[in-house]
Amino acid sequence: MFALSDHRKSPDARRPQGCGGAEVLPGEPGASPRNSEDRRARPRYSHSVIPKQLKWPLPGVTVNELVRTWVDGWVVSRGAAPPVVEPWGYTVDVGQPEHITRHVLAATNDGVERAAVRKVAGAVTGAGVWLKVFADPAVVGPWLGEGWWVDPEPAHLMSVSLKPVSLRGAEACAGAAAADRAVPEGYRLRAWSRGGVTRVIVAAPDGSWAARGQTAPTGATAVVDQIETSPAHRRRGLGTLVLRALARAAVDQGAETGVLAGTPEGRALYETLGWTVAAPLTSAKFTGA
Repeated sequence: MFALSDHRKSPDARRPQGCGGAEVLPGEPGASPRNSEDRRARPRYSHSVIPKQLKWPLPGVTVNELVRTWVDGWVVSRGAAPPVVEPWGYTVDVGQPEHITRHVLAATNDGVERAAVRKVAGAVTGAGVWLKVFADPAVVGPWLGEGWWVDPEPAHLMSVSLKPVSLRGAEACAGAAAADRAVPEGYRLRAWSRGGVTRVIVAAPDGSWAARGQTAPTGATAVVDQIETSPAHRRRGLGTLVLRALARAAVDQGAETGVLAGTPEGRALYETLGWTVAAPLTSAKFTGA
């Protein structure tokens, strides 16, 4: 279990003993070897720059399977009811006033069928029901009837390999030192796990909220969720800091693949850390109006 942690500017807990070796997550400071001979001698994964052969689709994982893992992790992350398998996908009871239930179609991209979307949407009669379709809003929107609000900006189902890389000697020491400096002066990072969910928050120097995120590992996959940075504290690397902390927590619990549904604003950050897009995602809400 990922234990409670509290990191200020120089968290000694993250430094490998004697700087003699460390497991460094791809995309973290120090993850790219500088020694060319070392690079040839030791094959490694790095999702800071993903080799072409590791681009989506991930080996052995279909996009539709990724949808199921996202649903399974999302319900744990949000404390929702277990998903009910439907002929067309999944129904999840969420239980919030503005988010009673959500229907998630399992098909993605060109596999999304107009008839299936219209059938699911047409059966909805109560306000507060959401529909998630892995296709572009410009395509899905016209398929929905009256009473549906459609987010015009597509989100994206994204995935990344979380396999760590092994570094030794000076590389590990440099990577640990860079990680120590990752928390900006005066900020504080805390992480804890409860109920299968690991949460990370970053507090500003005055104690106010600066950034947050959470992850729900379910076996070999971890869903990353609710990544957010306060507008007053953006462009300081806090989003990257949170994502790296969550990735470490997920790996500690056995996850090898990360999955998330990213907003248009967050996509650029995720892609710089090696996340790749599997499918666009349309979010629609039935208002009844």
